Amino acid sequence: MKRIVTVYMMLIFLLVGCSSNQPDAVEHNNEQSVSPSKLDKDKLEVIAENLDAPWSIEKYNQTFYLTERSGFIVKVENGEMKRQSVELEKDLATASEAGLLGFVLAPDFQESNVAYAYYTYVDRSGQFNRIITLLLEDDVWREEGVLLDKIPSGSYHHGGRIKIGPDGKLYATAGDASDANIAQDLHSLGGKILRMNLDGTIPNDNPFPSSYVYSYGHRNPQGITWMPDGMLYASEHGNSANDEINKIESGQNYGWPIIEGHEEQAGFIPPLFTSGSESTWAPSGMDNYNGKLYIAALRGSAIIEFDLETGEKREVITDLGRIRDVRIEDHYLYFISNNSDGRGNPEENDDKLYRILLSK
Repeated sequence: MKRIVTVYMMLIFLLVGCSSNQPDAVEHNNEQSVSPSKLDKDKLEVIAENLDAPWSIEKYNQTFYLTERSGFIVKVENGEMKRQSVELEKDLATASEAGLLGFVLAPDFQESNVAYAYYTYVDRSGQFNRIITLLLEDDVWREEGVLLDKIPSGSYHHGGRIKIGPDGKLYATAGDASDANIAQDLHSLGGKILRMNLDGTIPNDNPFPSSYVYSYGHRNPQGITWMPDGMLYASEHGNSANDEINKIESGQNYGWPIIEGHEEQAGFIPPLFTSGSESTWAPSGMDNYNGKLYIAALRGSAIIEFDLETGEKREVITDLGRIRDVRIEDHYLYFISNNSDGRGNPEENDDKLYRILLSK
């Protein structure tokens, strides 16, 4: 089994001659706090393995549903893994980063067997992304309806994360489809965070009249989460570097491609955290716990914890390769590796769904 690098600054003053070159570590003096960086590697559990470029983690009771970019949903229940077929109306695109991406179960899933999904497709009119409803029948998911279509797609930057917010609305992250200028164009769905009712209609309180656009000026956002106070946060891939963690407010402009990273300019919202111009995280899925954000990092090959109160950050999981998505529930951190996506170095039985206990 690959190992977990344990990092915690509270021991540094005890270590004679220990290197001080650890700017991302955070000191924690609360003895009751237990984080993944303090756990023995034997505490890391593998829930499922041999996944094919998994992208999104969804969970209902004790059953997991994992999307694979190749067009399957993997159901994991009672230690058994079953790959369920997905019948789509359009052909899945095979472009880099494309395929079956975001997935979330409907609030009434137990009765309706309905879920929402985001996928990249190709047809005679070109390559696009769409948000759909899926109906589960006899272990097969079938596309039932289209909520939003013709979301821009290109060689890269499809966005793809969907989640239902505390307001009961469906949010989706849309990339700039490798055309940076559309992120500033309010008439385009690309380079945006989108918001809609669960039936696909536009909420009356969206910031721009008759528009799905909730925020704009994004390059390739791939993670969203809400803190208990209802505030929305998003992770975003920068241009080579300058990855960002943003606090998202309705109607605001986050600057791409005019500013990025540490740059500031009137009328644009700068990030809370950035990797800067010399490094990259390639942040994807995210969740939160006890006032901290947990971000899956692809290029960073880690899960990074961001403390909103102190402004500190640190790696809490490393040495498992590319991490695509995270989910936190009942004091457990669940996450999926993504080494089989064509950009990683898969090892035996990759990719995997893991879990590890957080603080109680």
